[in-house]
Amino acid sequence: MAEPAGRRPEGGNASDGAGALILAACAIWSLISAAGRETRPEGVLLALLAVAAGFACGRICGTLLPVAAASFAALAALVMAMVWRHGMPGATSAAETAPGHTGAAASLLVLAAGAACCAAAAARRESLRFTLRLLALGTACAALGLGSVAGFAAAIGVLLCSLAAARMRSRLLGLAGLALAACLMGVVTWAVAEDALPDGLMISLEGQLTSNRVQLWQDAARLAEEHPALGIGPDRFAELSPTAQQTLGSDGKPHSAALQQAAEQGVVGVVLLAAAFGWLLYVLWRSPRSTAVALTAGAALTALAALASVGNALSFTPVTAGAGLLAGLASARRPIEAGGHGGTRSLRGSDGVPAHHPQAGRAGL
Repeated sequence: MAEPAGRRPEGGNASDGAGALILAACAIWSLISAAGRETRPEGVLLALLAVAAGFACGRICGTLLPVAAASFAALAALVMAMVWRHGMPGATSAAETAPGHTGAAASLLVLAAGAACCAAAAARRESLRFTLRLLALGTACAALGLGSVAGFAAAIGVLLCSLAAARMRSRLLGLAGLALAACLMGVVTWAVAEDALPDGLMISLEGQLTSNRVQLWQDAARLAEEHPALGIGPDRFAELSPTAQQTLGSDGKPHSAALQQAAEQGVVGVVLLAAAFGWLLYVLWRSPRSTAVALTAGAALTALAALASVGNALSFTPVTAGAGLLAGLASARRPIEAGGHGGTRSLRGSDGVPAHHPQAGRAGL
């Protein structure tokens, strides 16, 4: 069934409260897993702060100027990815081009494509929608120019999902499919780390991922099995991973968000990471924006999760802040000038008479 045009999904305050609790739990658990050991939880805390700040900023800007704010976010992410392609803030390696920079830049481009498509879905003029989708296509080509085929495929996937979302009636089904896709990506990553796949498939994936990355994943899986409760502590993977120590120019990361969380913060850390992603999808489900906007943002965040499962994109503050910003933009209230109290009501009554028309009062009787 199609969603009523002027109906705002309920439960906004509940979803915001749940998000605050989840982010607080992530921060508290990182401190618990770091207690009594020489660890550095500052990176985790900074990432959580970036998500919260980006989400709040997206909510504010999305309420005031939904199309303009999303368009500006897309352009800013595109420029940032291209300018910092060889040295994005958050680097931990002294190498000329530290491992993970290409993946982080590709992740920014995926978020840029998502923001551009969200702006297109919210725009009213056909010419503006076409221009914004061309911008999304341009970000995908930029990812290919960076040498990231995965980033190109992810950005194109976001664009195609945006086009399909414009014709979907149920956002719940679409978001459930995106959640399932993210879960399957995590399962495949863990299976590769445990060498649980058939030999032929394992060899093929290792050729795409490189043997070094697979060995990093195996080290992370081993550490997670040895320390299932608290993990080894935040930012200690470089100290305990033989592969990271033997790799020249290593950034000390396992290049997989789920495996890093499992190794450094144990099972609870993985559950909290999954809960944070689930919360973002839940916020989009309860969003007062259109189904096309919600599903487009969900597709971009799922693509980011897929890239983060095979890279260390979440170790870069601009990426985590961008993810929060996109979720905030896609879940903001409708502009007041576009529809009543925070956009919860239509400018026209059920009979099509404008709300300010002299006959509007009699039409509602």
